[in-house]
Formats: sequence, C-alpha cells, structure tokens
Amino acid sequence: MPPIPQGPIKLAILDDYQGIAAKHFESLKPTFEITTFHDTLPAFNNPSTPESLKQELITRLKPFTVISSMRERTPFPADLLNSLPNLKLLLTTGGRNAAIDMAAAKALGIPVTGAGEAGRTPSAAVDRKKRRGPDSTTQHCVALILGIARLLASDDRNVKNGLWETDLATGLSGKTFSTLGLGRLGGNVAKIMYQSFGMRILAWSSSLTQEGADEKAKALGLPVEEDGEKVFKVVSKEELFKEADVLSVHYVLSDRSRGIVGAEDLKLLKKSALFVNTSRGPLVDEDALLDVLENGSIRGAAIDVFAVEPLPLDSKWRTTQWGADGRSNVLLTPHMGYVEEETMNNWYEEQVGIVGRWHKGQDLLNVINL
Repeated sequence: MPPIPQGPIKLAILDDYQGIAAKHFESLKPTFEITTFHDTLPAFNNPSTPESLKQELITRLKPFTVISSMRERTPFPADLLNSLPNLKLLLTTGGRNAAIDMAAAKALGIPVTGAGEAGRTPSAAVDRKKRRGPDSTTQHCVALILGIARLLASDDRNVKNGLWETDLATGLSGKTFSTLGLGRLGGNVAKIMYQSFGMRILAWSSSLTQEGADEKAKALGLPVEEDGEKVFKVVSKEELFKEADVLSVHYVLSDRSRGIVGAEDLKLLKKSALFVNTSRGPLVDEDALLDVLENGSIRGAAIDVFAVEPLPLDSKWRTTQWGADGRSNVLLTPHMGYVEEETMNNWYEEQVGIVGRWHKGQDLLNVINL
C-alpha cells in the first residue's frame, strides 16, 4: 500500500444526486477535507465530450487523494486515471463497475473497492440476511413492467389534465415473458412473473443451456416442468424476441455484450410487445430502439438505463411526445433500479469504513481490482 498522505487528506464525493452522502463522511473530519459534488460532468470517454469538458473534469478531480464514486455515474477510463496523480484510493459501490478501467487503476497502484455484502460490517450482514423478498432492482423492474402495461404514468398525467380512460391497459396473465439473461436478476424477475401472473417464461443468453435453466428454477424453489413444459424454457435468441409479450433485458455489460440487442432483434418483436431494460443502456442499440418506438412498431417500452447518463436535456427520450401520433408508449426512470434509501445509506457507511481502514494502513475490504 502506498504511503498515506499527512492530513488533511482531500476526499471527493461524486454524483451525490440526493444529497445524502455528506452526513456519513462527517466522522472522517478533520483528518479528511471533504468536498461533495452533486452534479455529473459529461463522461470523459464519451466521443461527444469536448476536450474542454474533459479538462474541466480533470481539474475538478486532480486535487483529491480519495474519491467516492457511485456505481457508473462517473466513468474512470485509463486516460482519466492517468491524469489524477494524487489519487490513492477509489471507492465505488456494488461488486463490479464496468465504467472503471480496473487494469489501469491496478497498474497505477490505486485500489478500487466496492460496497456490498462482502464489505459489510457483521451486524449489517446479519440484518441483511433477515430481510425477505426481492432486491431493489428486481422490485423496480416489476414496477416498470406493471407501469407500462397498465399505463400508470400516462393515466396519471391524463386524469390530472381533465381526461378519462384514454387508452387500454395490457394484461399480463398467461402471456409470454422473455428474459434476455437468466442470472440473479433475470431469474428473480422471471420467478415473480411466473408465480404472480402465470406467465410462460422463455430465456436466452449466449451460454445458457436448458440444464442450467432447470438448475436455476430449482434454486428459486420452482418446479422444473409444469404441464409437460419447462418452467424456464431455453430458446433461440430469435424465438425469444418473436414470442415475447414482455421482453426484459437482464445481462451484464461487457465488451462482448455491448449492443447485444440490435435493430434486427427489435424488428422481431410483436406489435403488441413491451420492451424493458433495467440492466445497462449500452446493451441495446439505442438509436434502433428509438426508431422502433418513434414508428410505433411495438406497444411500449419501460427504460431505466441509457447510453449516456444523466440524459442530456435535448435527448430524444426527453423531448419526444411519446404515446402520441402513432408513437409507442414510453415509461422512463433515471437509473433508479438500485437507488433505494436503505441501500444507498448502507453503501456510504461501508465506504466510510473502508476509508478508515485505508487511513490506518489495514487490509482493505472488497477490493475489486486485485
């Protein structure tokens, strides 16, 4: 571990949109001089970010020895990390962060730590085990599916504007739920749609086998078969899209999976289909999806994640009048799948604990770029 600078040590909290982080870091004063940023500058590695804004981001971050980041809100590509000579510890949340160049950080001697179950204090871990029910992202995904199927946002807006029963809701019972990916989140959402709505479950990923899907069903407490058909039925990617009444994306973003949902895939969806993405924006060809929705080629979409976040003010997602003039219904949320009050506060508490260990020269918890 590199030498710990003598205080006060400059620590930056990035992207604290809700203004909840500072209270957790108060205990580190006066050893640490803490600066909080509530906004996010354009991504350093986005091709559309001008050089002037890249320099603004470097200037903002360069003084800090420790940086607290929140998920992928601010990316840290190699070029940015190489421009931050004072950085000695980079904090993030969750067990992975595709927006940080882990190899570059390791080469520079900068440990990157996550926050999650592996980094929790024993008491917090015990409390977590006592909790029943689905995780935050699963809850949000199901809420989005119901929200777009039942037209909750548009009905709310219409009623408040003096209108009444302007459209028809989409029923889910007995229809087909297609999950692109059957990992933890895909499995959790599929289980709910199967048990609560009696939906037929189809699944695909590049490495998924029927045997693996059967094991997933058993692990979730579901039967492997019902009425002679697999409960989690593995199909081709083409069939997954063609048969879907609801197509939900549950895939890990990587170089290989970027753009895994393309224009040709989207063309396979039924006119009545609903498309949902709570995973990562770059998994989907966003321009192709926008074209599909602008042309009204599917019934609707519920989207929590985008290619560029926060969404620019002039983004088509913000400026298009969705659900009018033949366009599809669209329900948008600002990457809220993980933004749950208890979770966020726990993550910041874990980050503070990691900073304390780092300052004392103790072994760090949950280092994710070993």
